[in-house]
Amino acid sequence: MSDRDLEAAGITDPGLRTAYEACRRLHAAHGRTYYLATLLLPSGKRPYVWALYGFARYADEFVDSLTDPDPSALIRWGDAFLDGLDLDGDSRIDPSLDAVGAAMQHTMRQWGIPRVHVEAFLESMKSDITEVGYATYPDLETYMYGSAAVIGLQMLPVLEPLTAEAAPRARALGEAFQMSNFIRDVGEDLQRGRVYLPQEDLDLFGVSREDLARGEITPPVRRLLQFEIERTRAIYSYAAPGIDMLHETSRDCIRTAFVLYSEILLAVERADYQVLRQRVSVGMPRRLAVALPAMNRAMRIRREDRRWRRLDHNAMA
Repeated sequence: MSDRDLEAAGITDPGLRTAYEACRRLHAAHGRTYYLATLLLPSGKRPYVWALYGFARYADEFVDSLTDPDPSALIRWGDAFLDGLDLDGDSRIDPSLDAVGAAMQHTMRQWGIPRVHVEAFLESMKSDITEVGYATYPDLETYMYGSAAVIGLQMLPVLEPLTAEAAPRARALGEAFQMSNFIRDVGEDLQRGRVYLPQEDLDLFGVSREDLARGEITPPVRRLLQFEIERTRAIYSYAAPGIDMLHETSRDCIRTAFVLYSEILLAVERADYQVLRQRVSVGMPRRLAVALPAMNRAMRIRREDRRWRRLDHNAMA
């Protein structure tokens, strides 16, 4: 399928095709829910989402790997990528970039993705080298702007917004996705020495880091997680109208991701908030139950859209 998607996107350079395929493999291996949702986009847009996801995942692994973290490599890699963006007016891909960087640079040029979004993302990744917690929710929001909100903003040109109001909704959706992950991954993040739930919230419910490290879901820990879930659902509620502010061919992708990521919160509740010693998830049967009807609808919409009818037909031929 990847060759057909690359053809539909007009990506013919062999080196770039290899770079995008490397990003696709990262996406398929580590972002299964989002990868499934990406299949609902027109085929000619999918490779650009692979690049955006692959770049974020590759950078994140420098600081989040439980077995082989390499923070200094993140700094070198990020600086080299930003240096490659300084080739103003030069359409060539910086030959010094690795596969992930090359695909990301090409994607940024194709869709006019601002450099400042990537700078903000890399700054948040660097903060993970030294920061182990956040005192207040506004402090955490500052981190999430770079680590999550700008991912939504990077995606936005590919999704073709119909109004400028889509931008704050896309930013909020990125934050909601990340808060869902933070709630699900409390135990895993503790292994890295980090807590992404604000200290002011822990204090409010009388929970300490030591309490979390013991792995027991006590009544105060349960109330803390319930509080964070309700806060995150409010963010999803604000983000939801943004889906209809996107081009019709983009909506099923984002709506599917919206439903499945938001159901992480439901999965936490159904697991009785047991997130300190295990990782809950939305099962594959549920993912398919959401994605398959959306797939049929997305294909019908693309057939009715002149721009994508020809490209998708060629990609499937």
